[in-house]
Amino acid sequence: MSARDLFEFFDRPSPLVARALVGCAFSIDGVGGTLVETEAYTRDDEASHSFRGPRSSNAAMFGPPATAYVYRIYGLHLCLNFVCRDAGAVLVRALVPEMGLQRMAERRGLANPRLLCSGPGRLGQALGIHLAMNGVSLLDAPFALKAADGPHAPVISGPRIGISRAQDRLWRFGLSGSPYLSKPFNPPCISLLDQEGPAP
Repeated sequence: MSARDLFEFFDRPSPLVARALVGCAFSIDGVGGTLVETEAYTRDDEASHSFRGPRSSNAAMFGPPATAYVYRIYGLHLCLNFVCRDAGAVLVRALVPEMGLQRMAERRGLANPRLLCSGPGRLGQALGIHLAMNGVSLLDAPFALKAADGPHAPVISGPRIGISRAQDRLWRFGLSGSPYLSKPFNPPCISLLDQEGPAP
């Protein structure tokens, strides 16, 4: 897939992108797997880092689509986001570890595959996310994103996790039945957003 195609994939509202990413393969320097959980944030969303406008800490969100936005949470963990249209972003919450498992296990200090990337902090550590990646284009190495091979389970949606505002937006998306989700969807509901939307 060309860089233009990938840019156009991210140059859409973040909820559409977040849903379409579930089932895609993502890796950094050959380490990664199938994305199974994402969350969308938009500029008019009180839970979004871009809601109050640009600052030095969130400048990457106001850059072009297909940019990495990396931030530290709780002073410990680094979280990876994909910038979308109009200062929106998709938080990458979980993936199935399929490539570079030994490197993931070394970084995480454990070998249980289910615990390697089930949550944004765990995923950030397993994939070797660092602050120098903030503002870097997703169109270039070491990032790689491609569509899933063949059909996969339905995408479900529900409230986002760990926020106190805009809790009514069902913008957390996950692969139904996946044991690699950070947390179960209670109750799970089939996402109605762009069910046949394009993948990269």
